[in-house]
Amino acid sequence: MLAADVMRDGLYGSSPPMLELKAYLAKVARSDATVLVTGETGTGKERVANSLHSMGPRAAGPFVAVNCAALPEALVESELFGHRRGAFTGATGDFPGRFIEADHGTLFLDEVGELSPASQARLLRVIEEREVVAVGSTQRRRIDVRIVVATNAELEEMVVRRTFRADLYYRLNVVRIEMPPLREHPEDIGPIIEHFIAQQNHRLAMRVGRPDTELLNHLYHYDWPGNVRELRNLVEAVFVDPPQNRAMCLSDLPPNFRRLFREGVRPGQGERDQLVQVLRDTNWNKVAAAREMNWSRMTLYRKLAKYELDRGES
Repeated sequence: MLAADVMRDGLYGSSPPMLELKAYLAKVARSDATVLVTGETGTGKERVANSLHSMGPRAAGPFVAVNCAALPEALVESELFGHRRGAFTGATGDFPGRFIEADHGTLFLDEVGELSPASQARLLRVIEEREVVAVGSTQRRRIDVRIVVATNAELEEMVVRRTFRADLYYRLNVVRIEMPPLREHPEDIGPIIEHFIAQQNHRLAMRVGRPDTELLNHLYHYDWPGNVRELRNLVEAVFVDPPQNRAMCLSDLPPNFRRLFREGVRPGQGERDQLVQVLRDTNWNKVAAAREMNWSRMTLYRKLAKYELDRGES
């Protein structure tokens, strides 16, 4: 696979897990169903939302992205549903709100698990009624919006703890897409980093080479808790003082990345062996084991099935 091919469809990777994901996205894009995208930070959840929009019948309409974690609680309703001039201090003009801005297109709500219970209730009402009322107004406006939401939180656990509304969860969890972490498709690491190097070379008019064998070995064995975003940050850090006209090697990395790689690599220990050891250390507590492996519980159960592990493993 060429590095130039790694970004087809707006998503990184051409490994079997990523090809399966892209094939499913093509089917989901044709529908208008609400989509819940889950996965660890840095796995590309917004790219999925963009792909669903660009491949679907709403591609000619707007794509509006909102980071719910960045919205102050006092401004959530105004930001999402709009406000009228004078509705509150600082409202010096009318604002349509993100739902209206996304009319006939797609609204992407990232980190939806960060919304307060009150904001969750307001969001649920709009999703059910497909109408918004701006702050300071009594006029209802119909909306025609496809909703895609994303989270790296375990919404099921939040529902159990009553920190996320069950009725909203079921409204959002119509089609679910779980993004695989980078460590689950390590064969994409080489082409992805070459893609980022090529991007930086083009942008900065440089000639940095691909990673050498030693560095690739570290890349393949590192856990990548920050996933593709962390890999991109690594390349950007190298280009602060880049190696010109030669391969990139371990010594070219900033000290913090070199330290991370040395701590993260476990020579000779495969993923199954790591999982068995963690299960033993946690007395087969699956919640604790998933946390230790930095996996979601669904990922843990897939791995248990993949490696045919049960409570009797010695």
